[in-house]
Amino acid sequence: MPCDRPASAVRPRKLSDAQHDVIVIGGGINGVGLARDCALRGLSVALFERHDLGFGASGNSTGFIHGGPRYLLSDPQVTRESCVDSGIIQQIAPHLVFRVPVIVPIDRRRGGWSLTLHDAFFRAYDRFQPLKRGMPHSRLDATELREIEPGLAGDFVGAVTFDEWGIDGVRLCVLNALDAIEHGAVVRNHCGVTEILREAGGQVRGVTVLDAATGERETVAAPIVVNATGAWGPLTAALGGVPPEAVLVRPGKGIHVYTDRRLSNYALVVQAIDGRSIFILPWQNVTVIGTTDDDFYGDLDDVVATSEEVRYLMQAAARVFPSMREARAIGTWAGVRPTLFEWGKMEDSLSRDHRIVDHTEHGAAGLFSMIGGKLASYRLFAEQMADVVIRRLDLHRPCRTASLALPGAYPPVDAADLAKRAGLDRASVARLVYRHGSRAAAIVERIVENPREGASVCACEPVTLAEIRFVIEHEMARTVDDVARRTRLGMGSCGAMRCAARCGALVAQVTDCSPHEGLVQVQRFLRTAAQRRLPVLGPDQARQEVLLRASWRAELGLEER
Repeated sequence: MPCDRPASAVRPRKLSDAQHDVIVIGGGINGVGLARDCALRGLSVALFERHDLGFGASGNSTGFIHGGPRYLLSDPQVTRESCVDSGIIQQIAPHLVFRVPVIVPIDRRRGGWSLTLHDAFFRAYDRFQPLKRGMPHSRLDATELREIEPGLAGDFVGAVTFDEWGIDGVRLCVLNALDAIEHGAVVRNHCGVTEILREAGGQVRGVTVLDAATGERETVAAPIVVNATGAWGPLTAALGGVPPEAVLVRPGKGIHVYTDRRLSNYALVVQAIDGRSIFILPWQNVTVIGTTDDDFYGDLDDVVATSEEVRYLMQAAARVFPSMREARAIGTWAGVRPTLFEWGKMEDSLSRDHRIVDHTEHGAAGLFSMIGGKLASYRLFAEQMADVVIRRLDLHRPCRTASLALPGAYPPVDAADLAKRAGLDRASVARLVYRHGSRAAAIVERIVENPREGASVCACEPVTLAEIRFVIEHEMARTVDDVARRTRLGMGSCGAMRCAARCGALVAQVTDCSPHEGLVQVQRFLRTAAQRRLPVLGPDQARQEVLLRASWRAELGLEER
């Protein structure tokens, strides 16, 4: 929970007396994308997120904005829309995307015919590549494959390659929210909607929100409310009296494992024991392995990987890429996809299309739900929803999200120049520029004015004191966990043991909390970090970390909660 006395730079203004055009519930990519679109069209928008921006699937995805070649046969429209939006995202947030060349090795036991089929399939996928500025696929024989990736183990007849783009899902959420705010929207994280209010005849008239930090409730008015809460969609719609069967999603859990080092410059598609395809993906200084796809019936607020899921992924990765055994797995993340509901299909065969549900027929005129969708096509989904909102308000204002850049996109900045100005190493500033784009210059200026803020809080991840202050003051970070989500703090080998306390002290200082409250936040963050790490730790390392955490708590005088 964030501090109950946030600073004026963090605490939002009162909204009880305001009349908005639309209220958005949910700070995932669909919600913030919609808030931005509506704000750019001149609407009065308020968005409420019970946790934090990118808390759910958007911040826990594989980090691809790809066309999804596996949907090409079953849902070609999904593939096309994803490729179109991927190309647009590259234009409006060029600093946040990176090219990912992907190799699909073909085992000799499957025969040359399998290589030929893959070659033909990706030739069809090549038609979509120009939409997302991708390179056409290549067919490699066994010798060429070994030259490109000598670390592979197995007898391969060859491989095909294709081209995709990676992105940081949380940063994409944050940038959309910031742009919405800059165009007049109100965005509140850690504020949950507890009721969707309706008139006697059923027409929506607003919502009641609860601030988790202060315990204060507010009634916020608007004739249109959009439920963009992903896998939580049925629960949110029920707050407005809508029956659960009106918002059918089939939550699918996906987990990822990441290691302490980068093992290749290429992503690999390999088969798990059950024949499913998984990725081994280079991501900055780590390697990411994922993902699983299983129906989820648990607590959506507490989604963590299990040791069985980790072994499933690691077994598949190490079988084809043996150097995986030499790397140290240091953490996991997990999320739940809000997949459209279908009965009788395997999880990874479900459609990744999206749908807008108008709840007028359920007695709640003015309430809409956004269900399904993919990170890669969020902007299009938001545009379609905003078009519905505009028509309901009897207005005629075109979408501008495809042509206007997100904050930090332009003008481009040179990491080497900023590093020289700040007196920092180039790699640290390159990470800063990746996350913030041109806005990194403001963080560097802080360091120039106060060189002490250039200090990194941890040797594992180059996150400076200046960046932590910046995301608290300008990006709605109100807790240690919020800071980590925006900066990758705590994702290194130390499991946040080296950096969490310093971050907590700074959060408490900037948000005007007591030092004790800062330590409580740190303890809560470390407990969560431990939950994400324990499934990948061996017995010896797990015992060592338990002892370290106990020693840390004793030193700070904190009790386990």
